[in-house]
Amino acid sequence: MTSNALTTTEPTRLTTTGEIVSRLLHTLGDPDPARGAEDVTVVGTDPLVPSVHRLADAMSAAIGVFARQTATLGEQRGHRHQKVEVRAGAAIDQLMATYHTTLSGRPIGVLLDDPTLLGNNDFYRTRDGRWIFIITTYPHLRDAVHSVLRCGPDKVGIAQATAGWDAFTLEEAICARGGVACVVRSRDEWLAHPAGRYVAQRPVVEIERIGDGPVRPLEPIAEADEALAGVRVLDLTHVIAGPVSTRLLAQFGADVLHLTRPDRPDPIPMIAMTGGGKRNAYCDLRDDNDRAAFHDALRDADVFVHAYRGLDRHGASTEELVRRRPGLVTLEYHAWGADGPWGERGGFDQLACSATGFAVDEWTDRPSLPPTYLLNDYLAAYLGAAAVTTVLHRRATEGGSWRIRVTLAGVCHWVQELGLLARENVLGLPRPGHAPFAALSTTGTDFGPLTEPATPFTYSGRTVPQPGRRSPLGSAELQWRQAMGQ
Repeated sequence: MTSNALTTTEPTRLTTTGEIVSRLLHTLGDPDPARGAEDVTVVGTDPLVPSVHRLADAMSAAIGVFARQTATLGEQRGHRHQKVEVRAGAAIDQLMATYHTTLSGRPIGVLLDDPTLLGNNDFYRTRDGRWIFIITTYPHLRDAVHSVLRCGPDKVGIAQATAGWDAFTLEEAICARGGVACVVRSRDEWLAHPAGRYVAQRPVVEIERIGDGPVRPLEPIAEADEALAGVRVLDLTHVIAGPVSTRLLAQFGADVLHLTRPDRPDPIPMIAMTGGGKRNAYCDLRDDNDRAAFHDALRDADVFVHAYRGLDRHGASTEELVRRRPGLVTLEYHAWGADGPWGERGGFDQLACSATGFAVDEWTDRPSLPPTYLLNDYLAAYLGAAAVTTVLHRRATEGGSWRIRVTLAGVCHWVQELGLLARENVLGLPRPGHAPFAALSTTGTDFGPLTEPATPFTYSGRTVPQPGRRSPLGSAELQWRQAMGQ
């Protein structure tokens, strides 16, 4: 299969970041999105990196919408009106946070328990001339891949074994074993696929009122308080979209209690990078005592964020949680959509790029991820957090129980719909390296000093807070602060 065999239809391009912001605000249900967009200024524009996709414009718009919606919630509670400024270079840095972040002076990647697991993630050529992206990031995913391919745990072994399989047969075999992999498809192929049609029919952020619930006005706050002060968030997420979204909520004052299954923890470097301002408790919903503690905490929660499939088997479906806690706001992250043809499949950022035609449009001599490597995780994080602040504003005036859904594949669709840049205008740009476009910030953590991209926006009359303390897994009880007498 060559790049010529994977031609795609170019979407219509929106002309300005202001228009993108306005469309996003409309998707979130803002009553006056055009006026809201006037509060957001983006300095800089694409192309900044050698990608045909509008990476900086998309990320700048998502950041701007989160900043604006959070400021609007603060204004509802007594803050002064704020305007937002986002720098496009800083937006690109957010997409590359895993490259720009160091812990005690060492890159995040080298601190993983087994860095080779991440290094084996790649595109591999199959017997029928197609390409497939295979993920081995975690031991259970590695084991699923190797149970199918029966090869050595290195890229050479994986490549040799993959070359003996047809692409779609291998995709199905790995997914059937509980692993994750995805054949590289063109946009047209994806849109002809049932899973692609399902995703394409939905907005990039789905907001649905799914039941009745009391009006819960947020109390007035002092100017020194952050916009989400007093909001309680149960965070059952893992790398990267979900934890970053709840880190953003914590940064702006929410009490975020992050829950981790003890036998499936995220690596310590990820906890350091995404855990700012959160407390971390162990919780295994398969355990009766943990499940009881979870439901006790749920009684006082405002928001529940999760990124797992199959929670209904443990009494934690959105419908059951809303029944127990009317007025709850849930934010669900999925790769392919919870109810779609691939609803039971796991997925990662790279797989969404592979499935949707994004990797084909980035093609040079082979399918490619964006030059930032990651895309959907960070966009989804900002979009989901923006939706939470929007829905909290609505709940304060109209009540209700709410569900928000963001899918990684849907984020890819949204970026593609912004249109493609001319290839000849981007190929000469330098690939982004370890030198950031904008400022980095360093904070002390329980794991050592953490250096990472600084918050990528400013307010016109208010200092943006810094991310809070990073705490080890299991260092907190599964209780809210007030219940602990803190």
